[in-house]
Amino acid sequence: MILLPGHQSSASFSRTRATSRVMGLDRTINYLSYFLVLLSSFCLELGHATDTIAAPNFIKDSETIISNDGEFILGFFSPANSTYRYVGIWYAKLSTTHAIWVANRNKPLKTTSGILTISEDGNLVVLDGEKNIIWSSNVTGSVSNRSAQLLDSGNLVLHENTNTSIMWESFQHPSDSFLPKMKMSTNIVTGEKVQFTSWKSQSDPAVGTFSLGISVFNLPEIYIWNGSSPYWRSGPWDGQIFIGVPNMNSRYLNGFNLIDDKEGSFSFIFEFSNKSLLAHYVLTAQGNVLVYSTINGKDLVVWRSSLMSECNVYGKCGAYGYCNLKNKPICSCLEGFEPKNIEEWKREDWTSGCVRRKPLQCLKVSTGGKEGKKDGFLKVKMMKTPSLANWSSASEDECRYWCLENCSCIAYAYESGIGCMSWTREYLIDSQQFSSGGVDLYIRVASSELDKKEEVKVNVIVTVLVIGIVLIVAVCTLFLCRRRAKRKGFQGEENLVDNMNQDKLQELPIFSLEELASATNNFHQSNKLGQGGFGPVYKGKLLDGQEIAVKRLAKSSGQGLAEFMNEVVVISKLQHRNLVRLLGGCVEGEEKLLVYEYMPNKSLDAFLFDPINQELVDWKKRFNIIEGVGRGLLYLHRDSRLKIIHRDLKASNILLDEELNPKISDFGMARIFGGNEDQANTERIVGTYGYMSPEYAMEGRFSEKSDVFSFGVLLLEIVSGRKNTHFYHDEGTMSLVGLAWKMWNIDNLAALLDPKISRSKFGKEILRCIHVGLLCVQEFAKDRPTVSIVISMLKSEIVDLPYPRQPGFTVNQITSESESSYPNQKVCSINNVTVSMVLGR
Repeated sequence: MILLPGHQSSASFSRTRATSRVMGLDRTINYLSYFLVLLSSFCLELGHATDTIAAPNFIKDSETIISNDGEFILGFFSPANSTYRYVGIWYAKLSTTHAIWVANRNKPLKTTSGILTISEDGNLVVLDGEKNIIWSSNVTGSVSNRSAQLLDSGNLVLHENTNTSIMWESFQHPSDSFLPKMKMSTNIVTGEKVQFTSWKSQSDPAVGTFSLGISVFNLPEIYIWNGSSPYWRSGPWDGQIFIGVPNMNSRYLNGFNLIDDKEGSFSFIFEFSNKSLLAHYVLTAQGNVLVYSTINGKDLVVWRSSLMSECNVYGKCGAYGYCNLKNKPICSCLEGFEPKNIEEWKREDWTSGCVRRKPLQCLKVSTGGKEGKKDGFLKVKMMKTPSLANWSSASEDECRYWCLENCSCIAYAYESGIGCMSWTREYLIDSQQFSSGGVDLYIRVASSELDKKEEVKVNVIVTVLVIGIVLIVAVCTLFLCRRRAKRKGFQGEENLVDNMNQDKLQELPIFSLEELASATNNFHQSNKLGQGGFGPVYKGKLLDGQEIAVKRLAKSSGQGLAEFMNEVVVISKLQHRNLVRLLGGCVEGEEKLLVYEYMPNKSLDAFLFDPINQELVDWKKRFNIIEGVGRGLLYLHRDSRLKIIHRDLKASNILLDEELNPKISDFGMARIFGGNEDQANTERIVGTYGYMSPEYAMEGRFSEKSDVFSFGVLLLEIVSGRKNTHFYHDEGTMSLVGLAWKMWNIDNLAALLDPKISRSKFGKEILRCIHVGLLCVQEFAKDRPTVSIVISMLKSEIVDLPYPRQPGFTVNQITSESESSYPNQKVCSINNVTVSMVLGR
């Protein structure tokens, strides 16, 4: 058959059509594959579209991948104050920019041309613009299909696509951050370790000088090393906590665990039962450990910081020395020891440590000396045990007996969760004494040291007995004197009133008990205005028609004559339009009463925290109250004849007259300062938590700046219409101060405002008040402005305000007023004259 040009046989035509269909299908598959590659690349371009990198895909600088739950991001970043580029992992939804893991820590990229990909040998690598490898996961073995995935835990894993077995993971090669589910581990058989290393600085993630990990010398402990030298240690693990960390209490029991596999491997891990809580630890470039946690899943803040104190530095007090921050100086020698070099100790250089005063009996015998009384043990309570303890499962009695009979044993301790700990080295080092917690440490000493201790004990007992007898005689004498004293007006309840304070009371009008009983209808319940720590307050009317408020000291009151007299002495000397006026007083029999001018609008808290009454105080009235309280405080601190620190400034102690003008009341806790006195200390902490400055609540130090702190809290309450001592669960903060600081940092102060004033035309003035309030509640007293400066700031006489530092609040600091030591006391006072709550530390 002849085929003309352009024609084919039916057979060849069929073959041609079949071939065409196959070629078309191949092209379709190729196009589809190309499309899928383009699509995956496009998804990576968009970022946050996948949690996986699989060859031949890659991410370049400015591109990211994100974990499936959206919590973590992997990508390129530059640290603060640096232009170098690194590959790292960080939180996706939080404001922090600190990377929790960094790949190329010691080899930064100098341009933005880097990429992260899977190399031909199956490793995860970072390449520079010249395709040079600057970091690799360095996995050997099979190079079959592999991909890298960012897990919801923040762990970056490299695994085989066929069986998902993990070949490499970032959790096994951490940087400076310890996250939930991550294991800090050490294997004493193989020597393998997973430990954390600090950055060189905040702007340089290269490996720094500090490292954090587990060390095992019979007992596992967490150590921080400075280079190769110990810098801090946790003390042994007792099954629940590390006993050398004084604040490690029951809150850690939920999720913290140390695992011993009994084959030489120890791992420490933590994971909270509350899965919504993000928390992690960071080893800083200074060797400190900071604990970060989310607040309501929106921000990241330090909620507890284990910043190093002097006593936490390893071996601070040398051999046989121990450290106690409450002592002056902080270093002391253990029982039975004395400074090795007294001149160095006078200079507070304790490196030489301590030496025994008397040689041990067992040493005398072992060196051929005569046998005398046996050695014994002196107990030191609440101690962080020295480092490098031996361990046995012996009982407490067996532990003591073994140590006593073993001449090389110089100390022992027993803790039920650990067992018997003993020390047989040449010296004890890195001991610390706590205010609470710790264990009892028994120090081996010569018998003569025991005799000396017993002698001291006897002397103490005799001294206590003598002092007790003297006090009993004095109390009996005072009681007899009081029985004889005439109780008439302000001339008598005690010799204190008769003698020391008589000259201070001469100008104060005296009311009789009969007169005040008549004015208050015999203190009838219908006239009761409120109840405070001092006692009840009653409304009354004198015969001339003048309305009064009568404060009556209750027998059950935590306050007494001292506070009563303090208020009389302080307020009788003060006259100011923004201070409540004391009209007089009465002391008859068991009764002690103070008479004040009557305030018809009660106290500020009755307006601020009442949804109905809030409507009655617009911004203009609130600002007038702020200014009035500020002027009253300025008078107390600077303008009066006396320098007065109020110590209990709060909304319930601000009274309001007919026109809502404020008057500061309740001076029962006030202190008068001398002319050159700027601050004072007290062992009795009085006032209301939530309004107390940190230095006063925790250390008993108070000054003008203590009142400024309280004024700052009050200012924030007036602006927001909220109580500082409430827990704002929706916003995830423990106090109003915490909420204000959070809103300041996210630039959302409008969310803090009371809706009743949020649409006020005085928006700038309101925001300025919040700014000033935050300046007043700064943690350190030296950072807070004085009242005179505060007033100038509020009036805009000082235009440019400084940036506030972090406020003085902690997670456990805020205590509800309802948890007062007075269980029947009202939370929101409605009395005319409010009084203080006295709360213990």
